[in-house]
This record gives sequence, structure tokens and C-alpha cells, in this order.
Amino acid sequence: MKKTYVTSMPNHIGAFLKASKCFSALGINITRVSYNKAVDSHTLFIDAEGAEEQLKKADTELEKIGYLQSNVNKTSIVLIEFCLRDLPGSVTNVLELINEFNFNISYISSQENGTDYQYFKMGLYVDDYEKISEFLKEAEKLCKVRVIDYNSSEKIYDNSIFYNTYVLGLSKIMELSEEVSRELLVHVNLAMQTLDEQGLSPYRTFDSISRFAELLGASKGDGFNPRISTHKITDNTEIILIEPPCGSNTIIIKSNGKVLFVDSGYACYKNEMLDVFRKILPDFDTMEKKIIVTHADVDHCGLLPMFDRIFASAKTANCLTNEYDGRDGYRESNPLHKPYINICKILTSYKAVNPDKITAIWSDVPNPTEPLTLIGFFDFEELHFEVYEGKGGHLPGEVVLIDYSKHIAITGDIYINTHGLTAEQAEYNQYAPILMTSVDTDGGLCLEERKAIMGRLGVGQWQIFGSHGFKKDYSVNS
Repeated sequence: MKKTYVTSMPNHIGAFLKASKCFSALGINITRVSYNKAVDSHTLFIDAEGAEEQLKKADTELEKIGYLQSNVNKTSIVLIEFCLRDLPGSVTNVLELINEFNFNISYISSQENGTDYQYFKMGLYVDDYEKISEFLKEAEKLCKVRVIDYNSSEKIYDNSIFYNTYVLGLSKIMELSEEVSRELLVHVNLAMQTLDEQGLSPYRTFDSISRFAELLGASKGDGFNPRISTHKITDNTEIILIEPPCGSNTIIIKSNGKVLFVDSGYACYKNEMLDVFRKILPDFDTMEKKIIVTHADVDHCGLLPMFDRIFASAKTANCLTNEYDGRDGYRESNPLHKPYINICKILTSYKAVNPDKITAIWSDVPNPTEPLTLIGFFDFEELHFEVYEGKGGHLPGEVVLIDYSKHIAITGDIYINTHGLTAEQAEYNQYAPILMTSVDTDGGLCLEERKAIMGRLGVGQWQIFGSHGFKKDYSVNS
């Protein structure tokens, strides 16, 4: 059995030795250690492997010596900027006020700027937000005051509780439980360690993760305003395209009174998407829900648990089954990418779907040699699709559906209409690759696949539905 311990270590000689002896005495093997004083001078992560009973004893022993973190979500650093007259002693009144409130200062930075004012930035250790609110009221009587959001692309302003503060911010944005927040804490550290071992600065990446979470959170509830459009195919068939601000599109195909979905978006928008589905389909709750998954990315599979029947390629079905069984999917099978995908899954409340619902209805191509390989067909009322599997440029198991009689192509993420993105979608697409590791697994191969799609479209006026952005109208002349 494996377990990750998030320990709060005293910053003195022999601290890790004491923890190591605790594990050794219980016969527990330490499989990973992560500690970086420049990032966080107290928090040390230990992955340990042992029997369940051994790990329970380790819990007790580490708690006795005060190494297990508690009160995780109750402390943070508040960064405040004071605009002071550039005169001798101008900061004294502020320092006296800080002393009156018994705040510890974790960071100070100030530099003259050629004006009559000087801006002092101070990081204050806060465990009572009512107290900091009172402090700010008093400070505003002395000078202009501004609370600054944490911006790690400039520098770390506190090196004592970075992980707790950072994860607290993400958890508040996405309304995560304390248990889920602790899991997030571990994966944030893994991402930090991965970047550090590659010799890369983590701060720009962590800022991007924060911005990604902010965009996700801003699009929840009243902020969830998807672009919804209806596209007539025949008198009895139409395609409804739902484009959320963040995550993949969802396609609803209505033909002869029957309904088929393609892709499902992020799990964190379950309630919002349910409202949309019920407006479009009044009998949504009682109908049999069928869906095709173009590929096994988090933003396409988030709502799969609410569907009754799921159609996918053999590789996608295998990936989703592995996730349900607790094994790695395609994205996290690369150790360098794994922390980011797990962070994305936690932030978006992703839950793997029961594989009993999944049907792999097309032929498997173990090692495709062409950018696109015909693997079978899919008929749905008036629509008759040829189904092609990509070589894995975006993700193994990706499929493209082409109806030559109705001139429709459903292309997943292999081809998207980048010029048809809303402003919100375009901003989301700037940050999504940070957590999705990359838009494409192999950019060059994905380009070949896109060319192969366009090369397979016959003469006529085509409607191309990608998984991000608006429908693409495309004309092929003889």
C-alpha cells in the first residue's frame, strides 16, 4: 500500500532524519521525497510504501512529533502594497500598525521610482481574515493600500507556506472539499518537483494553472453562457452545437425524433449542462442517453457517467477502462505529464465512467500506418457515417466521422475551427495546454491527419463540426 505524507518539518538540522527513523523503525519504505527550501521551507512530501497497519502506526508517530500538517486551509499570506510618501521614516507608522495587530512579515520589497511616492510590498502571515479586514481599514487612514493577488511569475514572496496558500486559492475557486484539496496539494508538489528536476522555473506554469482555474470558476453558475446554434441537415435531421466557454463542445444530433450526443465537456459543469439539455430536450431525464466519444481527453469525457450507452474506438474504451480501474490513461502514462493531468482532473471534478456502459463498436487498428484509417461505419437514422481512426497525432483512439451523402464531418480535436472561437474560448485555449500537457501528442502527425481529413471530403458544400469553436463551412470544387 502506498501513501503520500504532507509533513510540516521544523527548519533545523536533523528534521528529516527524525522522520526517516520513524519510517525505518516501522519497516516502511520511502519511495519519493520532495523538499525545496527556496519554494517552501517547511513542507516536505514523502511517498511511503508499507502494509496498511504499518502506515496507520506511522500516522500516529508522525502526529506525536508534530510533523503531520493540520489546519491546512486556515492560514495564508496576504500581499499588500502601501503607497507611501518618499520621505525618511514614512514606513514607520505602517510598521507600528502591523506590530499592533501582531502580524508576522514574511516578505518586504520597496524601491524608489523617481516620483514623490514609494510603493512598499509586504507579505503578512494571516490566520484570521476578520482581523486583516480591520487592519486594512486602519491602514487606509495612513496611506493608499492595495491587496495584490499572488503573482509567482515575478517571484515567490513567501517561502514558508507556498503549497497551502496556492492550493487554498485553487480550492476556493473550484469549491473543492478539504479531502480533495489535500489530494490536489500532492499533485501540485509533483508538478513542482517535475519542473525542478528538468531545470525549469515553475512559476510561469503555476500562474497559468491559476488562470486556468479562474477561467473554469468564472464560467460556473451565472457565468456559464455557452453559444448554442442549430444547423439544419434535412427536413427531419438537425445538429445542435453547444459551445461552453471552457472545455469541449457537445453535439446533439436529432434525426427522425431520435437523439445522439457527441462528446460531453467538463464534469464541473454538470448542473449547468443539465439545464441546457433539459431546455433543448424536455424528456432528457427519462430518455435513453447515447453518446459517441471522439477521444479520451478529460474535457470530452467529464459527463459520461450520466449517459446510458457510450460508443468509442477500442483504444478509447481501453483508456477509459484503465482510468476506472485506477490505472493511468494515455495522457498520464508519460510521467512528465501525469501531475498536470491529475491537477486538471481534480479541478474539473472528473470521475471515470463505468466501462460496462462502453461499447467499442469499430475494428481495432493496433499500429495504424496511415494518418487516417477506415475502421467501420456508424448509422444513425438519416445519417450514415464512415468512421476513421487517426494515427494518434492528438491522442490515440481519436476518431473522425464523415457522412458523404449529407456532407457532414465530425472531427473531434484533430480539426477545429480556430477562427470560429469566442473570446472566452480563445482565452481558455491559451491556458488549457498547460494542464492538458499539449493540444496534440504529435503536432506534425496531427497536421498530416488534418490534411487527410480535408483530402477525403468530396465535391460539395461541407459542414465541419470540430470539438472547439463554431461550425466550419467548407466548399470543395471539382
